[in-house]
Amino acid sequence: MRFGVLQCAEDTDYVKKKYGGYFGVFLRMLAEEGEFWDVFRVADGDFPDDGEIGVYDGFVITGSCKDAYGDDAWICELLTLLNKLQLMNKKILGICFGHQILARALGGKVARAESGWDVGVRSINLSSSSMKIFSNLEMPKTLSVIECHRDEIHDLPCEVEVLAWSDKTRVEMFRYRDNIMGVQGHPEYSTDILKQLINDRLLQCNLIEESYAVEIMSKLEMDPDMESWKKLCTSFLKGRL
Repeated sequence: MRFGVLQCAEDTDYVKKKYGGYFGVFLRMLAEEGEFWDVFRVADGDFPDDGEIGVYDGFVITGSCKDAYGDDAWICELLTLLNKLQLMNKKILGICFGHQILARALGGKVARAESGWDVGVRSINLSSSSMKIFSNLEMPKTLSVIECHRDEIHDLPCEVEVLAWSDKTRVEMFRYRDNIMGVQGHPEYSTDILKQLINDRLLQCNLIEESYAVEIMSKLEMDPDMESWKKLCTSFLKGRL
């Protein structure tokens, strides 16, 4: 099988050094023996050609510091690509920004979260229908995941199914048909990556207050359910549900 990662963010120095970049972080969560994985740095204008997308079984869209409702040239080109992939019935997994841009491509609305930033480890609730979809995976009713976002999905078309929610965000996970799934959190992140993002990006760019950062750091003792998310995401992407 062959998969492509549509990378929408620049690698931080920390992630580059420890994991070989965000591509390496996603390989750690999703790659299995015998597969081929490629990365396209779409935020830099590096997109797969129309003639080559057919060889891929699926694509993963990463997070980004950009807004999914923006009209940057690469975001518009990404929307065009996603529409093509949907018509080809390709598997698409969207994470954070990827989750939001998928919602936009399907006709949903994305905007600033009314409750502001959500940063840290949060428990999300799986719907009864998602428990049936993931029944062979023996998922618990709640999963913890690292969150780092200030935008969220406000509306989705009626044919899109919400699979999970939290006390902070109404759409934590959704599915469209059997080939598109979005996850608002970062199942690929471990707490060390979040700590680095807080110190080197969110604080340095004055995106959050120092008092909020201190509060987040004090609550990062709980580890996210990374193994459960790995099982869920790989099973979806590879058609094992």
